[in-house]
Amino acid sequence: MIISSPDSVFNHIVAFDVGKESLTIHVLPGGDRFAIANKPKAIRKLLTAQMRRNANLSLGTLLVVCEATGGYERHVLEICVELGIAAHKAHGSRVRHFAKYLGLIAKNDPLDARVLALFGLKTEDLRLYAPLTPEQEALIGLRARRDQIQAMLLAETNRLEHVRDASVSRSLKDHIAMLRKALAAFEARIVAHIQASETLARKAALMRSLKCIGPGTATVLLAYMPELGTFNKAGAACMAGVAPFDDDSGKSRLPRHIEAGRAAVRKALYMAALTAIWHNPIMKSHAEKLRRKGKPAKVAITAVMRKLIVTLNAILRTGEPWKHTQIA
Repeated sequence: MIISSPDSVFNHIVAFDVGKESLTIHVLPGGDRFAIANKPKAIRKLLTAQMRRNANLSLGTLLVVCEATGGYERHVLEICVELGIAAHKAHGSRVRHFAKYLGLIAKNDPLDARVLALFGLKTEDLRLYAPLTPEQEALIGLRARRDQIQAMLLAETNRLEHVRDASVSRSLKDHIAMLRKALAAFEARIVAHIQASETLARKAALMRSLKCIGPGTATVLLAYMPELGTFNKAGAACMAGVAPFDDDSGKSRLPRHIEAGRAAVRKALYMAALTAIWHNPIMKSHAEKLRRKGKPAKVAITAVMRKLIVTLNAILRTGEPWKHTQIA
């Protein structure tokens, strides 16, 4: 989870290039570089020393920067929370674009750590890491595993269509049956987990007050966009990957396009938007208005996706159900 950074500028940066077993560090100011084991004890010792240095030299607010690496950054972030140090978990592609902006084409651990340090020093409005609650972490794990099982089920079902050998067919059918059973079990566990949590259950109920948001979409948003409710309009759309970006140069005016964002959230919003265009009068009117202006169907669908995520963000921010619930 992430929260907005303060207005202050970070002048003391400790950047971690994260590996499975080791961490390469670059510190600004000073440019010190070294490597340590990716172990809590070593990380705590390093950051405690940097906190003392910060206090002795009055360097201002200390910021730790690391990239998202699929979980190997966990120890760094946990120690930052423990010590009360601001931290930013950077998006890999954004940091790589920053490196190219600096003219740094080569890539190695010490150089990556230096780029991360400069990224933290030069980038405005960084969003700071805040730990997920145990309930949120458990939901993410359950939903991720559910999605993995569904992907395996789809792959095996597709394979079955082209099989001629009877033994292979039996193997696939057995595996498909097992996967369907596992999928149903995980979906039941997800429902039970949300119902057992007052916070998650309240958020799910608020989101479902918006007609066309079903339990599946609500679960995806709870798991893969837990910050929903903390954004402004533009921030919510950007994080979901449904914000329209300009593509103009001189007299050229190219069509607006969407980019980046969280793929699982965007996929869920797409299916919800299709439902909304048929069954939610307000969303349907929004889409029809765009179609009358000559906008392509996909543009209208994307606009509804954006309206959905912006509306859901407002619902969770205010804690009030959708004001048009009575039309549902």
